[in-house]
Amino acid sequence: MRQLDDGLFLSAVLDRPVISLSGQEIGRLWDVAMSPGEPLPQVKHLLVRKAGNIRRVPWADIALFNPVVVSLKGELQGAGDVPELEDEVLMRRDILDKQIVDVDGARVVRVNDLKLKPMLDDLCLAAVDVGFRGVLRRLGYLKAWDLMGGMLHRPLARKEIDWLFVQPLGANLSRLTLTVTRDKLSDLHPADLAHIIAQLPHQNVSAVLNSLDMDVAGEALGEMEPEDSSRVLSQLENAHAADVLEEMPPDEAADLLAEYSDEKAQELLSYMDPEDAEKVQELLEHEDDSAGGLMNNEYLFVMPDATVDDAMAQVRLLAAEVDNIYYVYVVDEGEQLHGVLSLKRLLLTAGETPVAEVMSRNPKSVHVDSSLDEVFELVVQYKLAALPVLEEDGKMAGIVSADDIMEHFLPFALRWKQYKSLRKF
Repeated sequence: MRQLDDGLFLSAVLDRPVISLSGQEIGRLWDVAMSPGEPLPQVKHLLVRKAGNIRRVPWADIALFNPVVVSLKGELQGAGDVPELEDEVLMRRDILDKQIVDVDGARVVRVNDLKLKPMLDDLCLAAVDVGFRGVLRRLGYLKAWDLMGGMLHRPLARKEIDWLFVQPLGANLSRLTLTVTRDKLSDLHPADLAHIIAQLPHQNVSAVLNSLDMDVAGEALGEMEPEDSSRVLSQLENAHAADVLEEMPPDEAADLLAEYSDEKAQELLSYMDPEDAEKVQELLEHEDDSAGGLMNNEYLFVMPDATVDDAMAQVRLLAAEVDNIYYVYVVDEGEQLHGVLSLKRLLLTAGETPVAEVMSRNPKSVHVDSSLDEVFELVVQYKLAALPVLEEDGKMAGIVSADDIMEHFLPFALRWKQYKSLRKF
């Protein structure tokens, strides 16, 4: 059985040496030919180039296929006489760098790389990489980028579209078609959906968003940069836009509304549920470069006389509505912060135990007008997943998550998010 790498990418093997069983280099891998198959297209031939001539090698003759070398089971004998298949598609020629369009013909994304997957003794096309990882991989910078992201705990997101969502192959492709119909868009990951929506022309945005559930649309817009999500939201009627805003975490909704004029922001707030609008309005009143401007005022809390069972019940009740569930805060009727419990502590403690006995007292916190530098220093120094934010009178105002503060201080992460949402093909 031939040796295959699981999750191999096309860019990793293109132009690699192809050798015979005796070790003789017969050329370099120029392209990979495949034909439709079930459930995925299957590799049929490798195209090997040497001195300007291209020869075909049947997939059945391949012994080793990896980023270092491609080898044959024997010697090259008559491989150049293998005929081209009628329904054949070449990965490099026909798919790589091509655009994927949606079912209405709107340009969506560009194929930066192809993901190959072994299935028994076959090699199949599993997905297309439409993200920045594909670009970096082809440039040879992905390992260095991943190393940097690992050190900073900010890995670069994978942006892949399963080939099952792409139209069946045909010869002489000029473009690829995304088969994700509007009733299936909700099945995509919010980040993938956001990437698609950000690339849609003006006239297509409203139709796509109207087809989505409000919570799905809210999650997708939350994955975009505020300037891009505000552009997308502006394509909707005020009532529909308000429905989407209500499904977003208050801090993300506030960031989005901050891109509008005060008049437009207040107009949209007037269409929202009063309770949701009040949460967003509170965040809009803080300076962008302060803890209050970055915080989320939705968080889990219990009263000081609650038990661990009470706290877990609160987690189960509100988990779907709260964006960040790292800690449960112990807050009294006057909204004063008494302590904090991690989810791990709750899970390891007997249910009848009062939270006051096991909570961490005097937790690290900042005030609403604290600088983001101060927030960053505390999050890093104490390795916190979230940091409570207090009003001047000590009342609990919200939390700043480590994700949000780290993103603020990582320029490369912002550049990537801007790149993924603004890039046009």
